[in-house]
Amino acid sequence: MSNPYYGSSNSSSDSCTNVDDLVKRYYLPAMYGAIFIVGVVGNITALLVYVVKVRPWRSSTIIMVNLVITDLLFMISMPFLTYYYVSDDSWTLGVIMCRFTRFIFHFNLYGSILFLTCLAIFRYVAVVHPSHGRIIKQKRWGTLACVLGWTVAVAEISPVFNHFDTVPQNNKTYCLDLASSNPQIMWPYSWVLTVLGYLVPLIVVCICYWRIMKVLKKGPHTGSSKRVRARRLIVLILTCFIVCFFPFHVLRALRIYTRLTPESDCMLDRWVHAAYIISRPIAVLNIIFNLPLYTLSGDCFKQAFVEMFKCDRFMPKTKEVVKVAVISTPETDTVKVQSSWDSAGD
Repeated sequence: MSNPYYGSSNSSSDSCTNVDDLVKRYYLPAMYGAIFIVGVVGNITALLVYVVKVRPWRSSTIIMVNLVITDLLFMISMPFLTYYYVSDDSWTLGVIMCRFTRFIFHFNLYGSILFLTCLAIFRYVAVVHPSHGRIIKQKRWGTLACVLGWTVAVAEISPVFNHFDTVPQNNKTYCLDLASSNPQIMWPYSWVLTVLGYLVPLIVVCICYWRIMKVLKKGPHTGSSKRVRARRLIVLILTCFIVCFFPFHVLRALRIYTRLTPESDCMLDRWVHAAYIISRPIAVLNIIFNLPLYTLSGDCFKQAFVEMFKCDRFMPKTKEVVKVAVISTPETDTVKVQSSWDSAGD
């Protein structure tokens, strides 16, 4: 029986495994469902804290809020995707909704990458060039960065919006994703997306945080709570880039390549497809990684969260710990570096 996910030589082979079908039917709904529940609760909570309690807003605050909004936009599409895979690849919502769900998946991916890159650049300026820290935390720079982020993300994905299509076959309608669409078009386009949308931001983020770490290693107090928090933030963002985004881009390219070579082994084709399917929810796990990012990015969000939800009664010793953790030595360049890091995150 023919299938739009495979070439004619592979779709009818009786010796093929159906591992990719099993992964789609059971793994994708479970992962998307879990991410949806955690993502909706976490991001709505974060948005409420930012809107209701966090004052004043600075450039980093605006970037964080836009990151929350990007994640919440993807949350809108997740129930439709989950239902689609539970229904054994049977799309019933029309071509526009199909294109919207596929578009918003990639928009969330590359929008998140861009906003995390903006955050890294702002941190870099605040810590490595502290004389510009007061300027870079002004709201207009955060607004400008987010407008550019949204514009670039839309520009990256828009060229293939109409290529996300529905295909009626086998008495049901398939909603094809990017790697399952026309491989002759998607092969060069996927490489443009990978280089401009992922590799260039990854290089920028690595350079920024490498310079930041060099500055944070200087002087005494390298084990202070502020520096520990700074290192955790860097590790979290780099983990997101490597663990979430890297496998998806590699396996997407491999998936499109196997579709370009219809003479490829049937088993290889199915296993590559299965691996690519597994990488898709992992790519959007950045939504979960972003949740602790809001706390690590600065004390302002943490304090606002505690005040809004009256969590202070569960941690009565917090204020005492904060009071004790005061550096009593005269102001040095080290203290200035820590102040620059925190002012960028407040």
